[in-house]
Amino acid sequence: MFYTQFFFTNNKNFKYFIKKLAIIILWLLIWQFISMSVGNNILIVGPIDTFFALINLVRTKVFWTSILNTMLKTIGGFLLASLISIFAAFLSYYFKIIQELLDPFISLIKAIPVASYVILVLIWIRGSSYLSFVIAFLVVFPVSYINILNGLINTDKKLLELAKIFHVSFFKKLKYVYIPAIKPFLLSSFETTIGMSWKSGIAAELIGQPQNTIGYYLYQSKVFLDTADLFAWTFVIVILSYVFEKICTLLIKRYFKANP
Repeated sequence: MFYTQFFFTNNKNFKYFIKKLAIIILWLLIWQFISMSVGNNILIVGPIDTFFALINLVRTKVFWTSILNTMLKTIGGFLLASLISIFAAFLSYYFKIIQELLDPFISLIKAIPVASYVILVLIWIRGSSYLSFVIAFLVVFPVSYINILNGLINTDKKLLELAKIFHVSFFKKLKYVYIPAIKPFLLSSFETTIGMSWKSGIAAELIGQPQNTIGYYLYQSKVFLDTADLFAWTFVIVILSYVFEKICTLLIKRYFKANP
């Protein structure tokens, strides 16, 4: 009992937690007040109605199937884009002609909005099953490519000269020179693109409406004016996006710590 009391009264983390919890409760009360003031559940529902809608969704098989489908395709697009962008960045670094050829293509991919990608994919592929996979790939690839290429370009030239003088093999240069040089760029790229891939993937599903996905049921909530479900799905998207980003970032950082 003494240790419990000591923890709760002296632990800074606990005080920080209480402060954050109080802020969240305050905003929930404001949200509930606004909902009650409007008095129209189609325009805005309160946190209580949203909570019960979320409970009803969690009990269904469709809810978990949709989350699994969206996550697998989004993560797949993110991983494939990351791998190909690393390979392409190394080719561009070693062969100037490849960088010159890829530059206009990368600029074009970055400039095209997600909505245009979705329409083009629906026309070309004739189906929306892998829509979030393709869109996540197209969104992640240019950002990851540019970051990694910048990391390679900023590699310490003195270390490269020493490696050349002592005839260091490519794989040793990769391990001891290039990877340490691109590590901060790689981390920055991953932290940026993880969230982008998730949000753009769901936005693509919202437009293309592949069945048994988060975007599909989010759109259905809008069609049937089911604002409680709409808020519940939006809450799920926010939580999953946050968790997905934090887990991936943590795994990447732990990998780099284990392989300095």
